[in-house]
Amino acid sequence: MWRKVKAADFLKSNLNRVFVRNAAKTAFETETDAGDKRSEPVQRDASAPSIENPLKHKDYFNVHKLFTIKDLFDARVHYGHKEGTLNEHMLPYIFGSRLGVTIIDLNQTALRLREALNFIAHVSFRDGIILFINANRQTSHIVEKTAMECGQYSHCRKFNKMTFLNTTKYFGAITRLPDVCVFLSTHNNVFEEHAAISAAACVLIPTVAIVDSNSDPTIITYPIPGNDDTPCAIELYCKLFKEAIILGRKKREEMLQKYGTIPMDIES
Repeated sequence: MWRKVKAADFLKSNLNRVFVRNAAKTAFETETDAGDKRSEPVQRDASAPSIENPLKHKDYFNVHKLFTIKDLFDARVHYGHKEGTLNEHMLPYIFGSRLGVTIIDLNQTALRLREALNFIAHVSFRDGIILFINANRQTSHIVEKTAMECGQYSHCRKFNKMTFLNTTKYFGAITRLPDVCVFLSTHNNVFEEHAAISAAACVLIPTVAIVDSNSDPTIITYPIPGNDDTPCAIELYCKLFKEAIILGRKKREEMLQKYGTIPMDIES
């Protein structure tokens, strides 16, 4: 009887070990297969519509159609300041001078302006915050009106650097900074640089700015050589900026309706 009991216990014990070993082996193989499946690239449905990548297009928003060089000429964008105030970094953008006044090369202006408009349209497409900044009282109403019409923001008063550098203390709460600052002039007056330019650089906010012949284009992310104080020129700039923002917003709405999402990182 003792030997029969021991044999039965021995058989039961072996069966349990075999069962546990087989179960562990099955679990390991299942995890391995699942891991292999996870490591395999996901096959996309060929019938599903592919999401187009705006960054792969040279001019996804067709901003090159917004203006012509004649439009710039008619708005007096080519007029600079006196020769004596010329900044040496603006020499590549100067066509010549007439009666002691520098003349800006509109071909260079058109090229830089289209680059800036394309960038602004992309920021608007990603639902970014665009801040218009201007210190010229003569044209402040134009800038403020443009910002309101396109649903963005403007700052046309004296600028405090703490607005960007210490927002929590300045506003009393955590504040989202703009995604891009658009300067209609880089100066508070003929010689004094606008304080928001260096403040934006400190917190890595990209800048778009109209740079006149007395400005330094090297401190601006997207410099646009042109007249920065004539009202008709400012009206043209604001009109183009507004149209670029609206184009980006319309493309965003179209993509949301078509795909239901805005891809933030699209594989090539």
